[in-house]
Amino acid sequence: MGWADGVPLGDNAALDAAGHDRVALGERVLQLFLSHALRDGYFHADMHQGNLKVAPSGEIIAYDFGIMGHIDEYTRKVYAEILYGFIKRDYQRVAEVHFEAGYVPADRDVDEFARALRAVGEPIFGMDASHISMGNLLSYLFEVTERFGMETRTELILLQRTMVVVESVARSLNPNMNIWQVASPVVTDYIQKSIGPKAIVTDLYKTARVLTRFGPRLPGLVEAALIAQSNPQEPKRNGFWSWIILANIGGLVAGGALTLLIEAVL
Repeated sequence: MGWADGVPLGDNAALDAAGHDRVALGERVLQLFLSHALRDGYFHADMHQGNLKVAPSGEIIAYDFGIMGHIDEYTRKVYAEILYGFIKRDYQRVAEVHFEAGYVPADRDVDEFARALRAVGEPIFGMDASHISMGNLLSYLFEVTERFGMETRTELILLQRTMVVVESVARSLNPNMNIWQVASPVVTDYIQKSIGPKAIVTDLYKTARVLTRFGPRLPGLVEAALIAQSNPQEPKRNGFWSWIILANIGGLVAGGALTLLIEAVL
């Protein structure tokens, strides 16, 4: 509840008089927002100029956290890969990510969806750097995905709207900013840390730890499976449940082995 001393981020004359680099500040504002949204999953959802100051040290001060956005870890990974695909102009991969995540119904045509995404992305990349907008891109993306059967997600709408505001703040500091170039390092770094080989091993380790937690139940599961197999009554029903039980046993054993292996590697 203390006083935050600094220059209002909307006062360019005051920023210049204080010797601040407005180009660097513009990049910092955008990268901070993306880092919070992707890395942390929580972001300030009201980042207009009235809620931002620049400290004498050059650090950006944000206040008035009355509106916050939250994105779960899985959704962050999905949308980071989508943004990364757009940055690389790999529309086929962007389309595949939507289908893999279950955002678009499986009965839709992935190639047709990729062509629709290309129709959204290419005109944006053809614009002058000062007119490229990630916020507008997300808005167009939501329109396309809605046509292909994707349900509206409120947290992503909040993300898109906040991104539009943050881009406006960044461009007020540097009208010639190339949004994609500034965003690329943050998105690429998150992709490498959350979807790369090390991240896959970490995710497998977490899954294996959950599976091994059920280790004490193995004897009971084995006994139930054997009894079901030996009971001649209702063979189809017992066979089905035996298969389910044995599959669980296999998963628990594999999980335990995987945990030991990953712990050895880590």
